[in-house]
Amino acid sequence: MALLVLPVWGAESFESVAVGPLPRGWVSLVGEWTGAPEEVRIHAGNAAAGRQSLHLTGGKERSATLAIAEGEGERVLKLVAERWTARGLCDFRIEGEDGGGWKELLRTGEIRVGGFHTPLSVTVPAGMKRLRFVCTSVAGVLLDNVVLLRKGSMAVTGLVVHRPVVPVLTRKAVNPALGFTLAVDGDEGPILLEAVEVGLKIGRAADLEAVELVAGGENPSGGFGGVVARGELRGERVVMTAERALVAGANSFWVSVRLKEGAEIDGKVSLRLGKVKAGGKVLEPEAGLAEVSQRLGVGLRLHGDDGSKFFRIPGLATTKAGTLIAVYDVRYGHAGDLPADIDVGVSRSEDGGRNWEPMRIAMDMGRDPKHGYDGVGDPAVLVDEVTGRIWIAALWSHGNRAWNGSGPGLSPEETGQLMLAQSDDDGKTWSKPRNLTKEVKDPAWRLLLNGPGAGITMRDGTLVFAAQYRAADGGDTMGKPFSTILWSKDRGETWKLGTGARIDTTEAQVVELEDGSLMLNCRDNRGGSRTVLTTKDLGATWTPHVTDRKALIEPVCMASLLRVDGAGGTVFYFSNPASARAREDMTLKWSTDGGLTWPEGNQVLYDSRLGAGYSCLAPIGDTHVGVIYEGPSELYFLRIPVGE
Repeated sequence: MALLVLPVWGAESFESVAVGPLPRGWVSLVGEWTGAPEEVRIHAGNAAAGRQSLHLTGGKERSATLAIAEGEGERVLKLVAERWTARGLCDFRIEGEDGGGWKELLRTGEIRVGGFHTPLSVTVPAGMKRLRFVCTSVAGVLLDNVVLLRKGSMAVTGLVVHRPVVPVLTRKAVNPALGFTLAVDGDEGPILLEAVEVGLKIGRAADLEAVELVAGGENPSGGFGGVVARGELRGERVVMTAERALVAGANSFWVSVRLKEGAEIDGKVSLRLGKVKAGGKVLEPEAGLAEVSQRLGVGLRLHGDDGSKFFRIPGLATTKAGTLIAVYDVRYGHAGDLPADIDVGVSRSEDGGRNWEPMRIAMDMGRDPKHGYDGVGDPAVLVDEVTGRIWIAALWSHGNRAWNGSGPGLSPEETGQLMLAQSDDDGKTWSKPRNLTKEVKDPAWRLLLNGPGAGITMRDGTLVFAAQYRAADGGDTMGKPFSTILWSKDRGETWKLGTGARIDTTEAQVVELEDGSLMLNCRDNRGGSRTVLTTKDLGATWTPHVTDRKALIEPVCMASLLRVDGAGGTVFYFSNPASARAREDMTLKWSTDGGLTWPEGNQVLYDSRLGAGYSCLAPIGDTHVGVIYEGPSELYFLRIPVGE
């Protein structure tokens, strides 16, 4: 079989191959890999770069073989490794084959545990056609960042441009709007990145705080290494000069656009990568592949705001006065779920999301460490379209009484509590939380809580939240979760609960259909796609929708569903990570036939990065849809024009 000869793009980080047994004949950046399924696997969760690595499993003489394209002269193989455990001996070696049998090139028993802190380098003699990695260890070793370099002076061998969909947000220090990677071959250097030219257009030049070049990886989700160079916009051109040493392999950089607080967010910023001077060469990207246009938005809640390390679980609603109300978890100590030191925060905007008032706290159940800080979170917001009252539903964990620590019973000492707060002044002040648990929870269940996001007012005035519960242990339900609805016909004086819609469904959102029935769109722990069910009797019975487990892909995550009635008819909007693999590719879709179809042409990718993935939608007049969504435990806000 003829091998694909690839340019040196640096380290193979095993990101482009599925997790699990190594596929037969997988051709990577450095050659073709083979290995027995029980000996070689692609592992997720531990990596030196990205999210994946190559795992030589535990046992004796586990091996992976790499067939390489013949090069001219000697080459250098570089990689990093880590051990799973310090138990037992670890023997690792790299062998080469040139047609005359296998020859040992490197052998070591000094691979460290964790962190990929063991760099390995070996000279590969001319004529070698295959390399073999062999390990004897209790739990095996992980390998990452495998690169094969020409021996000799370093030289730039290529340029590739990265054009992810990444909004440029106010208040964010780094907005990776346009990226590029320089490939460098050779093991003797260094050589320098010297200058980068960028074309840039923005609606109001005065909104621009800075244009900077930052170091990073090929993934724009994070891991940036600091500012390499700064530039100034002159007309529509930015030139940034640098003296950055390049390494052998891949060298990735990002053009970061920083906005002034209060910048106009109804617009986009367009960028075009021009000339890049590196290693004494001037490189220009291929025509048509160097331009990107990014929408503008707001960094609504960022790490460290108001003394909190993290923010998660967004809800969004538009009040009768036209005010946007955003609700969310204020996670003071860490990014983890309840039980923890968590309050429910509220942000208000009276100008359609362009500017936001300082955060208010709507629910705070105490901060005594003895009781797990009495955290309260996972909020959902609902506007009563009849009275204008705003409701927030959330889960209170008195000690370890959240998803995993709750059990049968009704008291705070036994199980999590479903709490409800209200505002009658457009979200400026909030009532003392009211406990609904004894009113609606079955004592046999392990837990009852709302579905985070937003509730609705039906056309007959009924108030409806999505909800979820963990059933009793044993029997057919086995303590599994069920999505359902929580509803009130008397303006919130009393509440009732529907039956379980389907086993192993959790966080859901609800909309009303034209015939007055309700559609429940559910997160499904089976993964792959959303569960969609309907009810004509407020959750007493449920019927699968025609799109059930078919139309809307998901990676097991919360999503948002919104109905908007306008002059042009009724439109359903849906937002989630549109990927079955990971919480990435945040996408807004719309249906003009009541959710029966979601055409491929009716969607906007608004952030392609990996994140926590939760989102919530709300209408902004007749012209925009607002979306609040999670980045890496931060909350971002965008105004997306209906015309898009």
